[in-house]
Amino acid sequence: MSKEPSSSKEKRKNLRKDEGSKILKVLTLYEYLIKLPEAVQDRLYSHPPTCLTVFRVLPDIAQQFTLRILFIEQPVPQSVLSSWVPANYSRELDESIEVATNLHIWKLTGVSGGLKGWILNSTFKKKLKVALMGGGRSMVANSDVIADPKARDIDFLDSYAYERWECILHYMVGSKHEGISSDAVRVLLNAGLMVRDTDDSPVITSTGFQFLLLDMATQVWYFMLRYMETVESRGLDLAQCLTFLFQIHLGTLGWDYITDEMSENLQAFLQHLREFGLVYQRRRKAGRFYPTRLVIEMGQGNSRTSERMKSKERYIVVETNFRIYAMTDSDLKVALVALFTHMLYRFPNMAAGILTRDSVRTALRSGITAAQIVRFLTVHTHPQMQECGMPQTVIDQIYLWENERNRLTYTDGVLYSNINTPNDYETIKNYAAEIGALVWCDERRRNIVVSTDGHDDVRKFWKKQPKSDPF
Repeated sequence: MSKEPSSSKEKRKNLRKDEGSKILKVLTLYEYLIKLPEAVQDRLYSHPPTCLTVFRVLPDIAQQFTLRILFIEQPVPQSVLSSWVPANYSRELDESIEVATNLHIWKLTGVSGGLKGWILNSTFKKKLKVALMGGGRSMVANSDVIADPKARDIDFLDSYAYERWECILHYMVGSKHEGISSDAVRVLLNAGLMVRDTDDSPVITSTGFQFLLLDMATQVWYFMLRYMETVESRGLDLAQCLTFLFQIHLGTLGWDYITDEMSENLQAFLQHLREFGLVYQRRRKAGRFYPTRLVIEMGQGNSRTSERMKSKERYIVVETNFRIYAMTDSDLKVALVALFTHMLYRFPNMAAGILTRDSVRTALRSGITAAQIVRFLTVHTHPQMQECGMPQTVIDQIYLWENERNRLTYTDGVLYSNINTPNDYETIKNYAAEIGALVWCDERRRNIVVSTDGHDDVRKFWKKQPKSDPF
């Protein structure tokens, strides 16, 4: 048995407050694609795997209609398309049309009689046919002719993928500093999951803590979206990298794929995926690689991986005396608990700590919220605690410690004083309140504070008003 309060203190000292404490939002594939320029979308649609991936994210009605008009060469009138859906599903139809048009899959064009009709994007239409019929030339091919003499099974690939991905998470919480590439650090900084501290070392932010609360499949998807923001600065082609990523996303776990016909840029991109654990490659010149579960189940949320690992993720016991026990041998999981807990002891398969006012306030100062702490403890509660749940006294106390820091709020404003008459005071106050710029007022002293954003409007309004005689 050993005490280790000093290490947990050092980790908490490295936390730094994230300006604004932003809420982490993970874009869906649809939300990401519609932000891309139309030219990039068109390039993506020139590859069958991308078209199939995009087709899968369409709403059900949009999928059905796309299949209906896939082999129709002329536009389908709007009235005909609307007749395919009962009137009580008009809202779903409008949503499907919006999604398909935003993705530039459907286009509105003229038909006979001056009417309007829908037609599929010609490139998307052609390549989706190829994808659905199993044709087309792939950017990577399955190595089914010559077997890999050093083939890897699924268990090995899972172990490799989780080990590589946990290295990134370890780095974020400060429990380990080896085994992570500069490319991964660059993505973490670009995504706002970490920031540079005063000594130039990366430290986790509030957004980073929210990232740690996500399931692994969503973590990978968010990480890759932020990575894609940096590909052009690395000299890589965004459309080409996205196409390759979508293609291996549709790959088969346990199969190996050859790299003989891949360009130098794709080879470089593959090495980045290898560093993140999304693919396994024995060595760069091996000529083949294996997609791992991380890339195949990427973005699926409650995936098979998270289901399989669910029992291992419930490892925390919380007592009414604020003691916390982490029933795990994972350094990463213990480091997560140490972000807001004063750690006391570490055993081979368990760590013990205590929630204190100082430990929680340290986490709050770093931008972590009480709601995030409670959610983390609730999500990872040990199965034997499921019936009774988290102690309500602990939950209430965490929120009370947060409320202690929120007793005062600071708002920038402009003071209006020396107002001559009650009428003038009422005129200014009423107008400021009407436009939502009133911050504070004192009727006895005739003082008014308006927001900085509303100051110009109030000042212009007051200059135009006739002034009351103070006598």
